[in-house]
Amino acid sequence: MFNLVIFGPPGAGKGTQSDKIIEKYQLKHISTGDMFRAHISQQTDLGKEVQSILDNGILVPDEITIRMLENEMSQYTDVKGFILDGFPRTVGQAEALDKFLESKGQKVNLVLELEVSQSEIEQRIHERGKISGRADDSADKLVKRIDEYFTKTVHVLPYYEAQNKVAKVNGIGDIETIFNNITVEIDKAL
Repeated sequence: MFNLVIFGPPGAGKGTQSDKIIEKYQLKHISTGDMFRAHISQQTDLGKEVQSILDNGILVPDEITIRMLENEMSQYTDVKGFILDGFPRTVGQAEALDKFLESKGQKVNLVLELEVSQSEIEQRIHERGKISGRADDSADKLVKRIDEYFTKTVHVLPYYEAQNKVAKVNGIGDIETIFNNITVEIDKAL
């Protein structure tokens, strides 16, 4: 099983590139953001708890995110692998993911980092917010999300770099060119 973590700040193109990776490599996409939004829209107890946390522009606590992710991944036993989008966001989550995958005889094979400048991120999310209507794309929440990424989430990279699992790809430019660069890195890790 091939497990890929796609990594980058909000607006780096993780969702766009994930769709292309899924189509080419037939991986099951798991987005913690999508899981949270599904729980919120279904008004589950967990969704209400997550909504309250997200309303304050902070990350959902590790224990909630990990529990949701493990439950989601356990539902798919016959897939070629997973692409994880939006997880892990802390070293604690990365360690929990490794432990969970190890219990299943698996591992994270590749961490793909999309490198995008902060000014590009701000522009992309501003434009996406006009189209998507996503509450987490508002200007005030954007500042908090970018700050969370650069002060907390980015610290996950050294954890995976120490395992020689990180490939960095320039996330600015033509979508197809970026994707071609991504496929080179995935093919090396397969």
